[in-house]
Amino acid sequence: MSFEQLNQSGWAKTYLLVDSETQVAALVDPVYDFMDEYLSVLEARGLTLQYTIATHTHADHISACYSLRDLTGCEYVMWKDTACLNVSYYLKEGEVLMLGTTPLKIHHVPGHTNDHVLIETPTHLLTGDFLFTGKGGVGRDDLPSGRLSSHWDSLKILGTLDGELLVCTGHDPPGTAMETLNWNRTNNPVLSMTSFEEFKAWQIKVTSGLGSVSKIKTALPANLLAEIPDVIPWME
Repeated sequence: MSFEQLNQSGWAKTYLLVDSETQVAALVDPVYDFMDEYLSVLEARGLTLQYTIATHTHADHISACYSLRDLTGCEYVMWKDTACLNVSYYLKEGEVLMLGTTPLKIHHVPGHTNDHVLIETPTHLLTGDFLFTGKGGVGRDDLPSGRLSSHWDSLKILGTLDGELLVCTGHDPPGTAMETLNWNRTNNPVLSMTSFEEFKAWQIKVTSGLGSVSKIKTALPANLLAEIPDVIPWME
């Protein structure tokens, strides 16, 4: 399997996974702003897009998943209980989704949103906004369907996973080096916490400094309804 982060600007990460034997591909958390670039990469490399996968309902950008499904006929993949429309393939806990000959194991981890999943490949762990790199901790739980207690409980799943998996997050500052799960177990402050009270205090402190999500009023309805709005303020 080949693995690549495609977005050249911004904090949102989109991952291209390619099964080397079959040349079928998956795009994980594609961003609508960069959809033309994704299509160009697929065409230039002769890849067939099998899946677009959203790790969760995004509130800070418009997903390209449903637009790519309409254009290419690929499967639009999300957790089985998501509220998002136009999903064509619904994931179950512990399911192994086959990308050609490459297994993608699914772990449901509610907290940041109630439909959040981790995607475990043989070498990488795609964490969306559930887990960030090092001091980044984890994603905020004060957005629609977020639950602090659920996030804390879901962190337990990380203890069952191979520490050599490379953690690939949905957001991190540009230039952030992705690190292994073992590295994060030592360097991510959330993973060394021993009580929910400690986690709650950390979340409250961090989110109080973040403010509102500027794109949520446009992005969240678009992603829930699978409709691109007539006006996207940040793309004008």
